[in-house]
Amino acid sequence: MSLESPVLAIDPLLDDQRTRIVVCCGSGGVGKTTTAAALGVRAAERGRTAVVLTIDPARRLAQSMGLTELDNTPREVAGIDRSAGGSLHAMMLDMKRTFDEVVVQHSDPERARAILENPFYKSLSAGFAGTQEYMAMEKLGQLRAQDAWDLIIVDTPPSRSALDFLDAPKRLGSFLDGRFIKLLMAPAKVGGRAGVKFLNIGMSMMTGTLSKVMGAGLLRDIQTFVAAMDTMFGGFRTRADATYRLLQAPGTAFLVVAAPERDALREAAYFVERLADEDMPLAGLVLNRVHGSGAAQLTAERALAAAEALEDYAADSAEEGGAEGSDGAGGAEEARSGAAAENLAGGGIVDHGAGHADSRQSSRGGTGSTAGTTGTAGTDRADGADDADSTGGTERLAAGLLRLHAERMQVVARERRTRDRFVSVHPEVPMVDVTALPGDVHDLEGLRAIGQELAEGQPAAA
Repeated sequence: MSLESPVLAIDPLLDDQRTRIVVCCGSGGVGKTTTAAALGVRAAERGRTAVVLTIDPARRLAQSMGLTELDNTPREVAGIDRSAGGSLHAMMLDMKRTFDEVVVQHSDPERARAILENPFYKSLSAGFAGTQEYMAMEKLGQLRAQDAWDLIIVDTPPSRSALDFLDAPKRLGSFLDGRFIKLLMAPAKVGGRAGVKFLNIGMSMMTGTLSKVMGAGLLRDIQTFVAAMDTMFGGFRTRADATYRLLQAPGTAFLVVAAPERDALREAAYFVERLADEDMPLAGLVLNRVHGSGAAQLTAERALAAAEALEDYAADSAEEGGAEGSDGAGGAEEARSGAAAENLAGGGIVDHGAGHADSRQSSRGGTGSTAGTTGTAGTDRADGADDADSTGGTERLAAGLLRLHAERMQVVARERRTRDRFVSVHPEVPMVDVTALPGDVHDLEGLRAIGQELAEGQPAAA
């Protein structure tokens, strides 16, 4: 028996006009991108004006939606059924471009140029730890501020930890409030000769060591970057806090995506608990790539027992067929020996090729009768051996299929045990199962099929 959990109703969630943001989160490799894309297609074809923001560098979303490429600008997806009045756009976060847009938008042209040309900024915007998660938050805030879509679906970054997305604003605040940044910002805040004096006296105590560790050029780049960004730091923190509050708002719904595997569900459990601690609205859990069987009543144990019985029967049949074949061969040899003796004794010659005698009529009739009888018996025995071989092959094939079924049922049982452990800890979390597919989803039809399963799927129950 499998533990029951509430059913996650996807269609009411997507149809509710009060739902403005859906965040798909979870550990890497569990199908967040496919889930987000399928939700976007289903929401658009049910009348919502939706946009899907993906941060997945594999770009599978573009392929699935028939787009040649995705970039930092939302692009409309062709092939969507718009009879209900909806539409779908998709985009992929360009981390550096988003950072550049923030700099240009929140600083004057001269300062923006100084920042964009700064070597330290180029490194920071291209791959600094945590930048991708923070820029995803920035882009979400931008899309929500535009108010061009009534539903935003976010595919969170493929981070090492699913919690990184929520931690990004706080990590940015810690970075901006750190002693090192404050020290580097101090000369710019003091200004004038006092600033130069401070830089010469205060910084001289640390620049020697830092220059050895970081290099003098890098230290100067950081100081220039911090001085140029001074007026923007407060804006970063303000927008991060605003986006964080947006994620806590009633119009946001978090969907935790997981696979029926121990590590993925452990990460999902951490995320569920974290969302509860942060007062963020959890809609439910999507359990992706769940295996099942159309013959679930045949257990793995019974299938293995039947396979062994069939294999034993096939082996016995093969042995019996071999014995009968040997007996048939011996009888045929005896008949040939008798015919030869008769020919020699009578002085006549039998034309075995034509099956007729060229000499005595009595010998011709007797020999023909004997040969015909012997040939029929030998043929019957040979056919019996072939039947035995054919039957054995069929039984071995059936045994192989039973073993495959047993392996599938063992996978099903293991997934149910893993799922039950999660449900036993979080019985209140609504769930929906999505069946494992034989291959990847590469088109809108595949996304529609996933959306249908999301809407109709039921969690494994007792």
